[in-house]
Amino acid sequence: MIEQLQGFPATVLAFAGHGQVTKADYVSVLVPAVETAFAGHDRIRLYYEIGADFTGIDADAMLEDFKIGMRHLTRWERIAVVTDVQWIAHAMLLFSFLIPGGMKAFATADTKQARSWITAPG
Repeated sequence: MIEQLQGFPATVLAFAGHGQVTKADYVSVLVPAVETAFAGHDRIRLYYEIGADFTGIDADAMLEDFKIGMRHLTRWERIAVVTDVQWIAHAMLLFSFLIPGGMKAFATADTKQARSWITAPG
């Protein structure tokens, strides 16, 4: 399941992944929020927490993640991923060179630092 998080500036989309994340989660929650945000802003930041209750992500969901990321590749200003799931942190870092403003992985213990980084000016 993907949950949209509140309390972030308009140019920061924030989500949390819980349990099993599916393509349906992307199609019903994440993709519409991303498209709406890009309709109103040239550049967007993304904050994504992988909850302690995360059990996995479907292959179709990974494909949706890749597609939405590539569709707006040059428009992502920053991406912060908070996770203790090592394969996600490593996979994310493989693509970090593609994001002009930077992409960082943070441990769950560093959630406050991740939120500060994603909302910091510049």
